[in-house]
Amino acid sequence: MSATAVVPAASAAAPATVVPLQVTGPATSRFNLVVMGDGYTAAELPKFREQLDKHLNILWSIEPFKTYRNYINVYAVEIPSPGSGVDCDPNLTSPKIDTPLQMGFWGGCNPASVQRLLTVSATAAAQYADLVPGTTSANRQILAIGNSDTYGGAGGSYATASGGNALSALITPHELGHSLGGLQDEYDYYARGDRGAAYEGPEPSSIHHTLLTEQQMLAEQKKWFRWLGEPSESGGPIARYEAGMYAGSGVWRPSKHSMMKVLGYYFDQVSRERMTQRISSRATLIQSSTPPGPVARNQLVWLQTLHPASHELTVTWTLDGTTLPTNNQRYVDLAALQLTPATHTLTAKITDPTPFVRDPAVRASPALTTTRTWTITQSSVLTDATPPTFTTSTSTEHPVNASEVVYAETTQSDTHQPPITWQLDNKTIPNPGNDRDLPLAPLNLTGPHTLTATVGTDRLTWQIDGTGPTVTPTLSKPLLKITKPTGPEYIYNDAFTMALKATDDTAGYVVPEFRVDGDGWYNYYGWPTDATAPFKFTAEGTEIDQLVYGKLGVPRVVPWDDVPSGYGRHQLEYRAIDAPGNIAAPNRLAVTLLRPAPTCTTTITGARNGPLTVTTGVTCLTNATINGPVAIREGASLVATDTRINGPVTATKAADLHLLRTTVNGPVTLTGVTRSAVLVGTTVSGPVTAKAATTADPVVLAGNTIKGPLTCSANAAPPTNLQAPNQVTGPRTGQCATL
Repeated sequence: MSATAVVPAASAAAPATVVPLQVTGPATSRFNLVVMGDGYTAAELPKFREQLDKHLNILWSIEPFKTYRNYINVYAVEIPSPGSGVDCDPNLTSPKIDTPLQMGFWGGCNPASVQRLLTVSATAAAQYADLVPGTTSANRQILAIGNSDTYGGAGGSYATASGGNALSALITPHELGHSLGGLQDEYDYYARGDRGAAYEGPEPSSIHHTLLTEQQMLAEQKKWFRWLGEPSESGGPIARYEAGMYAGSGVWRPSKHSMMKVLGYYFDQVSRERMTQRISSRATLIQSSTPPGPVARNQLVWLQTLHPASHELTVTWTLDGTTLPTNNQRYVDLAALQLTPATHTLTAKITDPTPFVRDPAVRASPALTTTRTWTITQSSVLTDATPPTFTTSTSTEHPVNASEVVYAETTQSDTHQPPITWQLDNKTIPNPGNDRDLPLAPLNLTGPHTLTATVGTDRLTWQIDGTGPTVTPTLSKPLLKITKPTGPEYIYNDAFTMALKATDDTAGYVVPEFRVDGDGWYNYYGWPTDATAPFKFTAEGTEIDQLVYGKLGVPRVVPWDDVPSGYGRHQLEYRAIDAPGNIAAPNRLAVTLLRPAPTCTTTITGARNGPLTVTTGVTCLTNATINGPVAIREGASLVATDTRINGPVTATKAADLHLLRTTVNGPVTLTGVTRSAVLVGTTVSGPVTAKAATTADPVVLAGNTIKGPLTCSANAAPPTNLQAPNQVTGPRTGQCATL
C-alpha cells in the first residue's frame, strides 16, 4: 500500500506521512485505528514501524481483536520529530524534548501525577489523525506510541504506550480497554507500592466491578451473572474477586487477573464482551445493499455485510413477516418468489451470533444487529449485463490461517447474484448458502495450500498457512532433567529462567505464550527490564517497580498479595501465535522447585586430600574433589554440588545434607537429619540409608544412580523421588521401596 505525505493545517506542525498498514474497507464504514509515533527522528522512523509491527501482531493475537480484525483499518502516521525521546523520561528532572505530540511521562511532567502516565497533546493528536481521509472521532481510535524504553501509557479519548519497553505491546490493548471499551483498572492501588483504601461508595457503574454477591447477581440478573462459573479466558473461573478500581477491598471484579489487572493475560469474558460491542459499534454491519425503498417484483435484492475472521454473520430474510428459506444467502431473487400483484415488504435482519456476547441487549444493539427494508412494487427492472468483478476481500497480501473465514465481495446486479467459485489447490469446494464467506476450519487443513475465488473472469488468490509456529524453550541449568513421553521434567532448588524462541515460515512478529498449572495464557515478553532476557521464576516472585513478576504457582501481582509459595511441582505449557493467526498446539514441561540449599559459611573448590569433618556452619563443596571420607556432625550442614567424593558420606543429626549432581565413591548414610536432606542427580557407589529424619519436608531422593541397596526407615515423612525415579541396583526397602 502506498504512503501519502501530508501536512497538517497548522503551519507550525511537523509534516507527516500517512501509511495505510491494513485497509479492509472504506474508512467511513470501518473502525479505524490511527497510530502515530512521537519522539522518533527521521532516522528512527524504521524503529517506530518495527515496534508498531510487534504491537499490532500482539493485538491481533488477543480476542476480540483477532476475530474482528477485518472490521479494522490501521493507518500509521509517521511524524519525523526534531528531538529523540519524550519529556520527563524517566524522571521529572529529565529533559524535555521537542516533539510534535509533546508526549511526556508524569502526565506531561506534572509533579502531582504518576511516572507511568504517558500523555500527549490531544489537540495535536487529533490534528494528525484528521490527516487520514474518512476518519472522524466517531469511527476511529488514536494510539500514540512514544520513543521510550520506560514502562508507561494512558487511556482516555486517546491511548498511549511507550514503544520499546518489554511490556509496551501489552500496554496497548490495556489502554485500548480504557479508551475504546470504557473499562476501568482492576488494580488495588493507584500509586504503586501503596495499597488502596477500602472502597466507599454506591454500586459502581463499571460493568466489571460490583458490590453484589454472586447470589445477588444471579437473583437480580445484574453485572456478570451470565458468565458466573465459566472458565475465564485469563485464568480461573469467572466469579467474584475482591479489589479493583484502585481500592484494596470492598469492591469485587470478575476474574483473578484479566488484562485490566495484569498485563500479559487476556481480556476476561466480561471485558471481552464490552470490547466486542465497542469495536463493532465503530463499523457498519451492512456495507452496501440494494438501496432501501421501492424495488421491482422481478428484482434481485442483495446486501453486503462485514466479515468476522472466525464466523459468518447471520442474515435472515422475511417477506411480509414470514421467514424465507434463504440458507444465510446475501440476496433474495424476487422473480423466483412468484409474488402476487399486491405490495409486499421485504426485510433483511443481520445479526452477529458471536459467543463473545451473552447480554441480549448488547446482541440487539446496532453494533451487532441491524435491519434493512424494501417495498416491493409492480414495476419491472432492466437487465444489467455488466461483467462481475471482485470489489473487496480478505487481504491477499499476506497468508491466511487454516481456521479463518475467508471472504470476497463482488459487483452486484439487480437481476442476478454473481456466483463465486472457490477452489482449494485447483479443486472446487462446495460452498452452499452464503458463498461470500468460506470457513476454512471444517477443511482441517495442515501445511501450505492455495485458495482461489473466481467470479466471471476475475480471480483472487490466497496462500493458506496451515502450519503453526515453532516454539523452542531454553531453561537454565537444573539439578536434574529427565525425559518422559509427556515432556521433559526439571528439578531446581533456586530461581530458574525460561526463554521462549518462536519462529515461523511467514513474516511478522510471532507471539509466544506460556501458562502455569492450567492458569491463563500469559504473553512471553522476555523480562520486564529487558525484552531479550529470559523470564525468571521464583517461589515468591521478583519485585520490580513495586510490582511482582515470575511468581511460580499462584501468581503474586503486588508485594502484599498473600498467596501460597511456589515451591513444589508445576506444569508449564507454551505455545505461539503467528502473524496469520495460527495457534501452535501447546507443548508442556514440568518443573519442581525445591527450597534452596542453606547459605554457605565455608566454600571448598578444587581438590582436597584426606578426610573432611563438618562440625559447624554450612560447608559448600562446589566443583570440588574430596579424596577421603566426609562426616557431618550434629547441627552442621553440607551442600555438595558438581563434586566428587572418594569415600563414604555420613551425616549424624546434621542440620542439612544436600548432594547435588555429585559422585560419591562409597556409601551414604543419613541418620536423624533435622532440617533438610536432598539427593538429586547424584551417583553413589554403595548403599544409601536414610533413617529417623525429622525434617519438615520429606527427604528428597530423586533421579539418583545408586549402585547398592536403598533403605529408608523411621523418617518423619516418607522420602519422595519427585516423580524422578532412582536407578538402584540393590533392593529398595522400607519407606523407599517404591523410589
